[in-house]
Amino acid sequence: MQVSYNWLQELIPFEWTPQELAERLTMAGLEVERVHRLGEKIPGLVTGLITFLEKHPEADDLLVAQMTVAKDAPPSVQVVTGAKNIKVGDRVPLALPGAELPGGNTIKEVKFRGVSSQGMMCSAEELGLEPSPADEGGIMILPPDTPLGKNIEEVLGWDDYVLEIELTPDRGDCLSMLGVAREVAALTGSRVRLPAVLEDDLKPRLGGEGIKVTITDFDLCPRYTLRLLTDIKIGPSPLWMQQRLRAMGMRPINNMVDVTNYVMLELGQPLHAFDRELVQDGEVIVRRARTGEKIVTLDDQERVLDEDMLLITDPQRGIGIAGVMGGADSEITAHTNSALLESACFNSTSIRKTVQTLGLRSEASNRFEKGVDPNGTLRAANRVAYLMEEMGAARAVPLVIDVYPQKIEPLSIILRPQRVNKILGTEIPAAEIKRILTSLEFTVTGDNPFTVSIPTFRPDITMEQDLIEEVARIYGYDRIRGTMVQGTFAPVKRFPEQQMEEKIKE
Repeated sequence: MQVSYNWLQELIPFEWTPQELAERLTMAGLEVERVHRLGEKIPGLVTGLITFLEKHPEADDLLVAQMTVAKDAPPSVQVVTGAKNIKVGDRVPLALPGAELPGGNTIKEVKFRGVSSQGMMCSAEELGLEPSPADEGGIMILPPDTPLGKNIEEVLGWDDYVLEIELTPDRGDCLSMLGVAREVAALTGSRVRLPAVLEDDLKPRLGGEGIKVTITDFDLCPRYTLRLLTDIKIGPSPLWMQQRLRAMGMRPINNMVDVTNYVMLELGQPLHAFDRELVQDGEVIVRRARTGEKIVTLDDQERVLDEDMLLITDPQRGIGIAGVMGGADSEITAHTNSALLESACFNSTSIRKTVQTLGLRSEASNRFEKGVDPNGTLRAANRVAYLMEEMGAARAVPLVIDVYPQKIEPLSIILRPQRVNKILGTEIPAAEIKRILTSLEFTVTGDNPFTVSIPTFRPDITMEQDLIEEVARIYGYDRIRGTMVQGTFAPVKRFPEQQMEEKIKE
C-alpha cells in the first residue's frame, strides 16, 4: 500500500515528518518499507501558455510556438516542436534553457533548420510519468486553470512523500487512506476528518428509474448498491486528483474512471461504473457463472469462466467479473451519457479463487481478497456522486438501489482489563485501555469487564487476544518491559502411541 503524506495530512492533523511517521506506523504494526519523495525540484521547468502557433517555414513536420510564462504578458519564449496534439491556448510543461529533466537531459537553446528554439515543451514520459490517454503520443496538456510560470514540482505534486507499507493479509482496512488515517488518529489522539459525501437522505430501494438488481447467490454477494449518474461529461479529471492517483501508483484515465479509483484508494471500497445504455433493460444480475461461459474483459481478453466464479450480468450477457474486472461490452466511453455505479461487497474466498484461476489480479480484487467493509458500500457510492457533481461532470439521480437482506452487525467481545495486563506484563489502567480502544473507533461499554463492539471494517478482530494485541501496539511495544521467562520444566512424558512411533522410526 502506497500512502501519500500530503493526502494523509488532509485526513488527520499531525506534525511528524515523513520519516517520523514511518517509524510510528512501523512500531504500531504497519511496517513501512520505504519512504521516498515523489519528485525532485527542477529549476526552469514551469507552466507555459501557447499564444501563437504556425508551421515551420523550412519543415512541414515541425511547428513554431510562441509562449508566455506570465499572465497577461506578451509572448516571450519561442519553441520549435514536432508535437501534433497542441493548440493555441494550451498550458503545457515548459523546460527553459538550463533545466535538467529527470532522464538527465539538459535543455539548451538550439536552432532547428534556422529557427531558434528557446526551450522545450515536455511530454509525460519526459517528466518520468506514465501518460494519460489524452497525452499519449504528444505533449502533456495541463488543465486550463493551471497557474502560469508555476514550477512543475508544485503543479504535479512532486513536493509530496510516499510511504510504502507492507501490510499483513489480515489488515485489509489499511488498504485505504482512511484506514491509515485511523491508525494515525489512534497514535496522536486526533480525530479523522471524514471526506464529504452526497447527503441526500434517500431511503434505499430495490429498484426504480427503470433499474433493477437481482442477486441469486447471497453467500457470495451479501450486499450490492447502485447509484445512477446522468448528464455525464467525460473528460480529464482535475489536476489535483491526477496528482494523487500518480502518487499512489495509478494512471489517470478520465474523470469517471479516475473518481472511482480515487474513492477506492481513499475509502478502501472498490467501485465500477457501467454505461447505463449498454445494460440491457437496466437490469443487473449477480449470479454464479456457468461452466464454459465467456466474457471479454476491459483488457480486451476473452475469459472462460466456471461455476465457482461470481458474474455480473444483464438479462443477455456478462458485463463484469465480480470484484475483479469489468466487461468490455459495458465500459464507459467518451460517448457515455449515464452510468450505473456499482459499490458492492463480495465474498473474499470466492474472489481469491477467481483471481488464481484466471491469473487476473487488480487493485479491486486485492481489496476484496482481504475483505472490505459491507457497511461502507453506500458511503463510497455517495462519495463518488459528490465528487462527480462537484467537478460538474455528472448529475446524481436521487435514487439508491441497495440490496442488503441480512445486515452484518458489529461483533461484540468481552475484554478483561486484568487479563490485558497479565498477558502483556504491564500495569495499564483500565481507563487507558478504554481510551486506546475508543481511539481505534471501537465502542466500549461496561467497567470490568468491558464489552467491546468491533466495527465491521475490522474483520481481523475476533477474540479477546486480538483486542489485547490492539492495546499493546497502540500503547507502544517499546513501553513494555522485557522480562526473563521463569518456571520449572517438568520431564516430558510420551503417550504410548508416540513411543511406538519412535520405535518404528528407529
